[in-house]
Amino acid sequence: MIDFGKNIEESLISLAKEKSVYLEGNIIKLVKSEDASFKKYLEDCLNRDTENRKKRLEITRQVQDQNKELQQKADENVHLMDELKIALSAAETAKTEALRDLSVMQQRTQFELIGNIVQVALFVIVGVGFIVTGMYVFAMFSESTETTLIGNTWSNLFGILLTNSFSIIGTIMGVKYASEQKEQK
Repeated sequence: MIDFGKNIEESLISLAKEKSVYLEGNIIKLVKSEDASFKKYLEDCLNRDTENRKKRLEITRQVQDQNKELQQKADENVHLMDELKIALSAAETAKTEALRDLSVMQQRTQFELIGNIVQVALFVIVGVGFIVTGMYVFAMFSESTETTLIGNTWSNLFGILLTNSFSIIGTIMGVKYASEQKEQK
């Protein structure tokens, strides 16, 4: 046990009254005194210390509870971020597939359009060729005097039709080649 002496005991009591500063901790249990006023002071110190410890313990518990909540929220955020990353990856994959499908559809549509254009052009060329050839054959069998004129027209017309058909096919192939080069870039 510790005995402070009369002067120190009076100083501690006056310090408590003037500035509200009290002894704290386990040292209070080790101090002994015969003075009734100092015993009352020690009881006050012990009660205050007990209350302060309870308050600090309650604050510590609150902080721990808040830390647990914060940790749970952080775990939830990490889980949500993982789910968002997975969803974003799936969306990007779906977008890539949709763009690829769109490209395939456009290429198929272009190919079908080119095929239709070539088919119509060939029908027109063949049709005009048959009609003009038929007129020329008819003129020859009917022994018309205009066979020379029709023959020259027939020859020019076939030249123009062939030139135009190759021009159409060349243009279509050029467009197809250019679109393929653009897609590869």
